[in-house]
Amino acid sequence: MDRGTERDAPPSRGAHSAAADDTADPGRVPLAVVVVDRDGLISHWSTGARRLFGVAKEEAIGAPAIDLLPVSGALPEPEDTYGEYGAYDGLGPGLDSSLDQGLGYPAAGRARLTVPGHDRERADVLWWAYPLVGPGRERLLVLAADATAVLRPEPSAPESPSSAAAVAVERIAPGFALHTDFPGAEELARRLPDILPSMSVGESARIVAQVLELGYPVLEFSQNDRVPVTPDWGVARRAERKARRERAARAAAAGLPLPDDAADDGEDLEHAAVRERLEFLNEVSGRIGTSLDLSRTIIEVSKAVVPRFTDVAGTYLREQVVAGEGFPDGVPDTRTMWHRVAVEHTDEPGRWDDVVPVGEAMPFPAHTPFFQCMTTGQPVLVPRISEQMGHAIAAQFEKRDIRPLITGRSMLVVPLKARNVVLGFMVLLRHPERVEFNDMDRVTGAELAARAGLVLDNARMYTYQESVAETLQDSMLPHIPPRMAGCDIATRYLPGTLLGRVGGDWFDSVKLPGARTALVVGDVMGHGLNSAAMMGQLRTAVQTMAALDLPPARLLRNLDDLAQRLGDSYLATCLYAVYDPIAGELHLANAGHIPPVLVRAEDGRTELLDLPTGAPIGVGGVPFETVTVRVEPGDRLVMCTDGLVEVRGEDIGVGLATLCESAAHPAASMDDACDTIIRALAATFTEAGHGDRKDDVALLMARLNGIEPDDVAEWRFALDPAEVPRARAAVREQLHDWGLAKLAYVAELMVGELVTNAVRHSHRLPVALRLVRGETLLCEVDDDDHDLPTLLSAGPEDEAGRGLRVVSTLAREWGTSRTGAGKSVWFELTLPRR
Repeated sequence: MDRGTERDAPPSRGAHSAAADDTADPGRVPLAVVVVDRDGLISHWSTGARRLFGVAKEEAIGAPAIDLLPVSGALPEPEDTYGEYGAYDGLGPGLDSSLDQGLGYPAAGRARLTVPGHDRERADVLWWAYPLVGPGRERLLVLAADATAVLRPEPSAPESPSSAAAVAVERIAPGFALHTDFPGAEELARRLPDILPSMSVGESARIVAQVLELGYPVLEFSQNDRVPVTPDWGVARRAERKARRERAARAAAAGLPLPDDAADDGEDLEHAAVRERLEFLNEVSGRIGTSLDLSRTIIEVSKAVVPRFTDVAGTYLREQVVAGEGFPDGVPDTRTMWHRVAVEHTDEPGRWDDVVPVGEAMPFPAHTPFFQCMTTGQPVLVPRISEQMGHAIAAQFEKRDIRPLITGRSMLVVPLKARNVVLGFMVLLRHPERVEFNDMDRVTGAELAARAGLVLDNARMYTYQESVAETLQDSMLPHIPPRMAGCDIATRYLPGTLLGRVGGDWFDSVKLPGARTALVVGDVMGHGLNSAAMMGQLRTAVQTMAALDLPPARLLRNLDDLAQRLGDSYLATCLYAVYDPIAGELHLANAGHIPPVLVRAEDGRTELLDLPTGAPIGVGGVPFETVTVRVEPGDRLVMCTDGLVEVRGEDIGVGLATLCESAAHPAASMDDACDTIIRALAATFTEAGHGDRKDDVALLMARLNGIEPDDVAEWRFALDPAEVPRARAAVREQLHDWGLAKLAYVAELMVGELVTNAVRHSHRLPVALRLVRGETLLCEVDDDDHDLPTLLSAGPEDEAGRGLRVVSTLAREWGTSRTGAGKSVWFELTLPRR
């Protein structure tokens, strides 16, 4: 529909046509819709506005709004009868205050103005003004209605309850006519402000823009939201009280008995005020606490009170609450740091951002109302912030002058506490034009803060427990280097549940003698802290036994025996592989685990390795077997837990097939390859209607690069001290051939020490020496002695104990490990930059 075309709305079923008399149908109330831009000029003028004010759209667009809208004018005379609204005195600021953009909150009123060329000499108008905040030029939405059509006397014949209860918005189109079924003028006057919900200015601007842009109704209003017709809590009650007094005066002047409601005026108004605030608290309670996310909860609490209860809401939380940590008992003091976590307001965008930015942390001195609130745990009410108090508060903000933002405003500081602990506080401010906070507001604010405090504490406890769980899980999972001898490694771990975030899945890699690498993936049955604790024990045991250089089947056998000794509840699956990059072989053993996938580099073919399944760790009595698989440089090995390929209600074969297919996809990096696999499996299960993954996922991918024969040099030396110089010479010559002459002196010095020790402690087998050029220079010396050497504190006169001290000082990394024949002592040197 063309926005530039003004045409009347077609008559709806049961309504008069546009040409009919608007006042003839009690179910149709024409609305004038006017939008005013930042310069005070009219940018939208509806057909209803033309009818009400008698000005054509062509004349109105671009004209000053103050010249055409009812900013002033005589009010109805006392003899005018409009039910109990007949003596309405226009409480609150006039429309001119909104047009001057001096109000940041909705306002309402009534006025008369002269309308040239109109059927009636003067128009009696009810108006509602809503500030708009957004990137566009529009700054104010004004709705107006003919008071004679809205506030007519109540019909003499009562309507049926069904018709009285039915309120239906039939159409809001370019004509902007609101159609309702209502029992009388009083009821319609009460419901007419329910056009827009009570929400932030930003949301209101978006909704209004949608209506004006498309000409369609907005159907997303919350049932709990209402537009504030008056700018504060008390205006409606004061208007009702005044109307009651007027009715009582008219009855007394006519010599009639006083109305029944006049006697109970004070009590009824008090009940109405309490009921109104209880409704507000119930609405707020329904809008907060929808999530256990601390950040989202903070935003919900701030938006729930602006603009209905306050114009500015700043939320401060203790530093430990924001960090998800515990904090000491006792009341806060002047050293306690408070983080500003949210600022919600109705002022123009950006006005508060530079002066009080979100995320800033600061303490508060003892003389401030904020300190009084957080130490006593009670609300603090400041009816108006004086210049002296404004100066005292501004002193906390160093060079930023906050006084223009707070001086003259009414302030209420309410504590956010739960279980008698102050978690934070909210600073609520009202504009100077708005009624001050009072004692009833203090009670309302305290109840609001108590409810918000419980919600925040629940979110805080959840955040804290989640942080503890993640810390525990991270501490139990290894930080594997991306490159090992002859292979590149990438891993992923995904917790399977939002609560707990810990489980029994794990992966690991262990450096072995001979430039080999052990790759491990395991899964403890069950979830939660118990499974995580079991996983930590089994992972430690695997690392210890791997350091002994046990064959895969033997290692699983020993692990099974250990699990049975620890208890009947220790059940786990485990896949253990040893990669020898020099020989180009994989040695694997399986204990009831998902088989690995091998992706061949030559043709991209994937192979689900056929391994003896074995029984889970902890079952006992089942043998394990080691299988050897030949691999080529560039092949990839994919090992995972069943949480990646299996979901309840779906055949595991579907997941394994998807795993093989996705593992073959080319990727720019190992990390990208892991992400591709995870996305592919998630998409497969989502399409099958099983997108809610419950189990943990551990994924390990290794690219088996191998080590070229030219990068390996080996020698064997007899058990003769005279062989030590020959070993040093062999190393020096080999490093020169490899272009590593810079490392020759240091390397031959350390090789001399290790070969000397090996010759001295070996029994009968010759000493083996190996150099491997890879990401580092690896040197290994093997002998047939099973006693592992240790560092000794050698004195100035001692002749022994200096060799390993030299190696420990000069090497990038060094270590010892047992072998089948004895032991191996190794060290690494960093290669020089080329």
